[in-house]
Parts: sequence; structure tokens; C-alpha cells
Amino acid sequence: MTASDKLFFWLFQSHPDRILQLQEDLPCEAGGYRFSAPVLKEREYRLDGLFLPPPQRRDLPALILEAQMVADGGFLRRLYAESGRLLQQEPTIRHWRVVVICPSRALNFGDPEPVTEFLRERVRWIELLPALRDPGAPPLLRMLALLVQTEADLPATTAAIRAQVAGTALEAEIADGIAAILVSWFSGRSIPEICAMGGITLGDFTQSVAYREIYGLGRQEGRQEGQTEGRRQGELAMALRLLHRRCGELSAEQDARILQLPLQRLEALAEALLDFQGREDLDAWLAAGR
Repeated sequence: MTASDKLFFWLFQSHPDRILQLQEDLPCEAGGYRFSAPVLKEREYRLDGLFLPPPQRRDLPALILEAQMVADGGFLRRLYAESGRLLQQEPTIRHWRVVVICPSRALNFGDPEPVTEFLRERVRWIELLPALRDPGAPPLLRMLALLVQTEADLPATTAAIRAQVAGTALEAEIADGIAAILVSWFSGRSIPEICAMGGITLGDFTQSVAYREIYGLGRQEGRQEGQTEGRRQGELAMALRLLHRRCGELSAEQDARILQLPLQRLEALAEALLDFQGREDLDAWLAAGR
């Protein structure tokens, strides 16, 4: 998974019904969705997310999630084909729609004409750029829009979002989400830099659920330990980028094991992976270090 894929997986894995905040036309009592990120057979393409409604609510649609943050001229055709492949593999799905999170649908996603009916009947767009200019947008949508916010405007925007949810049940959830976005989007930066961008204190940031659960970084005690984790974070980001180039898409198990490696092991991995020819070499290296 890419950094943004991990972010969306984390956002929805433990709270699948968060997606309902972005689907205003669904019934107000809709709830109980189950979330996964299935690997589709043949090309082994992993969906960004699949939300299945509770068995007793057969009237509710399954929601196929795709987060597309950059222009891609083949995206619309691929989205159509992969949706069909999922339906072939999941015969229990009867009602369904596709939810696309993107900066703007005006990006070049390819010629829409071959899939016009599919786009009109099945696809719901969640555009992040308009949400930046809409202070009345749902807090979760404004938080996701941080992914397309300029770095200079991040502190003011995060402060406005936190003020919007202050004292509500969403306060802790949004704070963790902001931390997750900053860690994902600026993985090569030091922790103090990331905190400055988001207007977050070092203590609050390193104790956030997102910081611990997405990257397994643990709690930090003091500036020195925070700087050490900043180095580890940079090594982790570099190792993952190089591994994807050398080995292709990693499995969820491989990702999880790499995210737990200490700094010294990450440094050793950065050297060893230069000789890797595929995912089997990574598995052998991880097994040798047990």
C-alpha cells in the first residue's frame, strides 16, 4: 500500500461507519458496515476499501472505496473493470456503489464516454479541493482535504477544524485523523517539523492513536527520543519506497513486519534490499532476523 492507502485503511478499518458521514443520501439509521481491503484475483489488485452492510440490511448498498489523488488517464476504465471483477468474486453483493475520493473530478482520469452509464448510476465523487473552501463541510471531509492543502496553510486549517469539533464527540477522532494525515503525507520530515505544520504539540502528537497504530512508533518521552523516532520515520519511508521499486506491491503481512522494525534494522534493510530481486528475498531477510 502507498502512504495514502495506509491512511484510508486506518481511517476506516476500526470505524467503518465513518464513510456514512460522506454519504448524506443514505438513511440516517444506516450503520453496522464492515470494512476490508480485498485483493482481487487475476492481477491481484487490492481495492482501497470495501464496505459491506450488515446482513439484515439487504436494502443498503455495498460501498467500493477508491482514493485517487493524482491524474491517471486509465483510472475510469480500471475502476469500471475492477468493480465488475469484485462483483464476480462476491456473489452476495446485490446493491452497490463506488465512492471515489479525489482532489477534483476535473483531473484527467481518462475518457468518460465508454463508462458514462457506470459513472452516472454507480459512482459518487468526494472532492477534496472544494472542501478546502467550505467551512460548513463535514469535519471528516475538511480533515481529508488536508491532503491537498498547501503546507503554509496547514496550521491555520487544522486549527479551524479542531475548533469546529471542540467539545464534541468527534474531537478525539478528528485529532487522531489529523495526526495520521500529517504522518502519512510528510513521512520524510522530522516529528517537530510535522507538529509545527499541524499546530500540534510534540506530546499530543506522539501520544496520538494514529501515530502508534499506523506506524507502531510507540510513545515518546522527551525531545531526544522524538528526534530518534524522526530518524526512524525517515528510514522507514525510504525503505518502503525502495522496496516497492525492487519488489513490487508488498503483502499486508510484509508491510506490518517492516513497520515494526527498529531503527538499526531499518538501516540494515536499506542496504540489503539493493540486492533483492523480489518479495521472496524480503521474506528471507525478515526470517533471518527473527
